[in-house]
Amino acid sequence: MRADAARNRARVLDVAYETFAAEGLSVPIDEIARRAGVGAGTVYRHFPAKEDLFRAVVAERIRLIVEKAHTLLADADPAEALFLFLRAMVLQWGATDKGLVDALAGLGIDVNGVAPEAEGEFLGALGELLAAAQRAGAVRGDVTVPEVKALLVGCQAMQSYNADVAERVTDVVFDGLRARPE
Repeated sequence: MRADAARNRARVLDVAYETFAAEGLSVPIDEIARRAGVGAGTVYRHFPAKEDLFRAVVAERIRLIVEKAHTLLADADPAEALFLFLRAMVLQWGATDKGLVDALAGLGIDVNGVAPEAEGEFLGALGELLAAAQRAGAVRGDVTVPEVKALLVGCQAMQSYNADVAERVTDVVFDGLRARPE
C-alpha cells in the first residue's frame, strides 16, 4: 500500500471510530468520508461496504477491551475483576462510545455476523472473568455469560437513558450477581 493510501485508510478509521463512538452506527459512509477529508471512493476502496469499515473499527475496540479484561484477570482480585470490568464497560466506555453500546446490543448491525472473531474474543474474555469470580465465590454459580452480557447491555442502555442514575442501577444489578451467603 502506498504511503498516502495508508494515511488515508488510517484517517478514515480514526474518523469512523470517533463518529461511531459519538453518534452510533447509523452515520453514512459518505459522511465519514467528508469528515475524514477524503472522497467516498477512497473509503469504498478500503472498505467496500459499511460492514467492512465497522468490522475494522469494532475489531480494534474489542481488542482493547479484551486486553483490559486480561489485565484485570492478571492484576486484580479475581472476586472483583468482573465487577471492575463491567463497571468500566457501563460507566466509562458505555458513557463515551455509543458505537460500542450499539454493537453489543446488536442495534443497527449484527456484530456476530460482521465480526464474529471480535464477538467471540469478547465473550471469551467475559467468560474468563465470570469463571474466576465464580471460583472465588464472589458471583452466583448459576449465572452464565449470555446473562452477564444481557445485564451489561441493559446497564449500558440505562447509561444512555439516564446517566444520573446509571451508577446506582449498575450497583443494584451487581448486587444481584453477587453470591449469597449460605
